[in-house]
Amino acid sequence: MADGSVAATASLKSKVSAEEWKARVDLAALYRLVALHGWDDMIFTHISARIPGPEHHFLINPYGMFFDEITASSLVKIDLEGAILQETPYFINPAGFTIHSAIHAAREDAMFVMHLHSDQGVAVASQKEGLLPLSQHALAVLPGLAYHDYEGIALNLDERERLVADLGPTKRLMMLRNHGTLAVGSTAAECWTAMFFLERACKQQVMALSAGRENVLLAPEASRAEVERQTGGGNVGMSGNLAWAGCLRKLERNLPGYDA
Repeated sequence: MADGSVAATASLKSKVSAEEWKARVDLAALYRLVALHGWDDMIFTHISARIPGPEHHFLINPYGMFFDEITASSLVKIDLEGAILQETPYFINPAGFTIHSAIHAAREDAMFVMHLHSDQGVAVASQKEGLLPLSQHALAVLPGLAYHDYEGIALNLDERERLVADLGPTKRLMMLRNHGTLAVGSTAAECWTAMFFLERACKQQVMALSAGRENVLLAPEASRAEVERQTGGGNVGMSGNLAWAGCLRKLERNLPGYDA
């Protein structure tokens, strides 16, 4: 709400389609998982979901709510321009949808788009060499990782074309230079798993480089090629369904209520 308070939100479960409700629950789970892992940045950064159907409608966080407060019913439905399409006591940050709208519009497989400002993600995004082949997690994501140079706070709509071009038609992960990380998924599970691997790889790199660049061991070229083959070109999110149910169980134990 405009005064910064959190309004009680009536359940929308009986007022929206089954497809929209599932998207709401999955997206709320992603927000809570990010908070549970300590990767949130107060009310900043966003995760968005496209509602199945021809309308190209989307869900995004109500601006002002912390990620661990978000529920399926409090998410706000918008169009590709960021206009609100439902009655809600909340508002959104249209500038925050700049990155997301570009990817949703360009990629039919982009049902979920997650952008984070985690400490380790920003740290590696700010290193000249980017993500290094130091760990198994890094090898798993590197083939599917793109880079986009920093252009300032994402307020300029012209940046969308360049961002989409840098991501390309198939890659699911991106390092936003000096800024953070981004993941795309056709499901919430796929998006989450891809981001989990990238964030873990970044944390491992920051820890390894504490010994100095000259003291780290890069993985051999042959092993890099083998991991790329084993992961289907770096598409680590495809295995996400195996872990997603466990992630939801963990939320039920630690941050219940996301599906309200």
